Amino acid sequence: MRYAICFTPPSGDPLTLAAASWLGRNVYSGYPVDHPGLKGLGIHEIAFHTAMPRRVGFHATFKAPFRLSEGSSETALLRELMHFAGTMEPVVLDGLNVGRIGDVYGLVLDRPCAEIDYLAASVVQAFDGFRAPLTEMEIERRNPERLSAPQFSNLHRWGHAYVMDEFRFHMTLTGPLLARDFSRIEQAMRAHFDQSLSEPVVVSNLALFIEPEQGAPFVVHSLHPMGRVSNRKTA
Repeated sequence: MRYAICFTPPSGDPLTLAAASWLGRNVYSGYPVDHPGLKGLGIHEIAFHTAMPRRVGFHATFKAPFRLSEGSSETALLRELMHFAGTMEPVVLDGLNVGRIGDVYGLVLDRPCAEIDYLAASVVQAFDGFRAPLTEMEIERRNPERLSAPQFSNLHRWGHAYVMDEFRFHMTLTGPLLARDFSRIEQAMRAHFDQSLSEPVVVSNLALFIEPEQGAPFVVHSLHPMGRVSNRKTA
């Protein structure tokens, strides 16, 4: 069993439903969802390009997947996550759009957001005591030879390379693509997601994701509303 602390919108949110259709799986129910019919992009092509992110589901990672440390328990993790979420204020994400990170597409911010960077760093630090250290095999699977010095340091200190100053908010929606396909797939993705991104996205909860066994699809275990009750937007 592995856990991850992430953001994903509530189950009935239009963005959640659009992402479930695009990826072909609902991260709440775990059930398959039909891919959309999009001009210039076939259903089988969508299925192929979304195979990698489909297993993990629609999310933005704050605390990357981890096994519980010795002496920790799911009950204690849930209790701490509920308390922690109540101390953090929701964050409004202005400028979240379809964009590319290297050869992968997802939802990215078109401007820096100090509030989301602070939230992500706070989650990483607050829950590190629940994380079992990475094994040598787990470190090798993360291709440490390809990491920069700060990323390598993060991997050993926090269990994930892309945290703290290396963190960039993103919600992955494809696997690696060929450059010749960038424009066509981006156009189709924008047509699919633009309506659900017409209003700013609010990070108003922290989601506990679970991987029941190695290689199994991740699903949402629970949502933990952030901030004062009056500010909360729950499923």
